[in-house]
Amino acid sequence: MNIEETVTRVREDGWAVVDGVIPGDEADAVKASVLATLERARAAPPEWARRVTGSLFTVDQSLAPYVADRRLVGVAEALWGRHVKITVSTPVVRYPGNNPQGWHSDWPFNQKHAAIIEAPYPDTPMLLTMIFMLSPFTRENGGTWLVPGSHRIPNNWSAVYGEDNLTPHPSQVQATGEKGSVLIFDSRTWHAVSTNDTDEERAGVTVRYAPWWLNVNVLTPGAPEREYMVDDEGKPEANLVYPMPRDVFDSLPDDAKPLLRHWVR
Repeated sequence: MNIEETVTRVREDGWAVVDGVIPGDEADAVKASVLATLERARAAPPEWARRVTGSLFTVDQSLAPYVADRRLVGVAEALWGRHVKITVSTPVVRYPGNNPQGWHSDWPFNQKHAAIIEAPYPDTPMLLTMIFMLSPFTRENGGTWLVPGSHRIPNNWSAVYGEDNLTPHPSQVQATGEKGSVLIFDSRTWHAVSTNDTDEERAGVTVRYAPWWLNVNVLTPGAPEREYMVDDEGKPEANLVYPMPRDVFDSLPDDAKPLLRHWVR
């Protein structure tokens, strides 16, 4: 698909897969780096480990050469214009026999978290979730499930179906793709992950793209917005993004820098 076709799919169905963003052998190298970073995090100090789960690019830049691919950024710019930015970057590795992850929408559309957009949601895309597939995504290894069209429903799963978020949906589809492909979906879209029934991990990295006007200070530790909108409310908030050191930013590919410069402190 070209950019226009991908935009149409995202607008109408809520999701699309873009093939071949990372060449196969390069995807293997990125996967090895990300898995090694996760292994380091298990023995690292807590703050460093937390960086891996929301601010991956501050500690591992192996994916950075691919985040500005025109087939991806072009979709975001078609929706919002110039000055697109990256919010969260986090590894998503599903190991053999993992527990399923139930239906949900991503921040800021998850009503259980703090600093959310209150329902009913406006009928406009405000965040794109992109999952870079570092392994093939298959039916057997728990490729992402989605409910097409659910991005047009002005609320999330729990408001419509209650707390049971593991029941299959009659309209669900499974996103599959070769390693190096990227799954793009409107972050309002209901999605879930099933069990990995293979004997190998399925690895990816989730990167969320946003328009320039979306306030991401609520994701930053120590920011005033986070203190009074997240910390003081005492609600869970999975997203935590640490500032990027200047030397790390300077090492990034030039075309990736505009997407991440807002995190430099």
